Amino acid sequence: MASTVLYAAKTTTGDSAIAMKLGSRDGGAVVVSNVGTGSPTFTFTIQGSADGVNYYNIPYSLAATPSTFVVSAITTTTTNVITYTLQSGQGWNYLKLNISALTTETVDAVAYL
Repeated sequence: MASTVLYAAKTTTGDSAIAMKLGSRDGGAVVVSNVGTGSPTFTFTIQGSADGVNYYNIPYSLAATPSTFVVSAITTTTTNVITYTLQSGQGWNYLKLNISALTTETVDAVAYL
């Protein structure tokens, strides 16, 4: 399983680097670490694309509920390190994260595909 750094000390909104998993239908994982001060807020989505151009939210689950996959945005207001499991059998070849809200947070993220 290869790893790709998606964010390193990110402090602004926007897209991450892109990770590729061409030729595989295995899922994978994304580990997101965020450190906040004051009143931190961090909202992001996990997105995939078949062609590297058109991105959409892809199914992920948490370790506590490994069979419950959702595609909704993720919001946290505390310092965390969370692993998101990516559903296997999906038709995406490219992966990225998109931060839509970020207040007094520093974010690191790594994809394992």
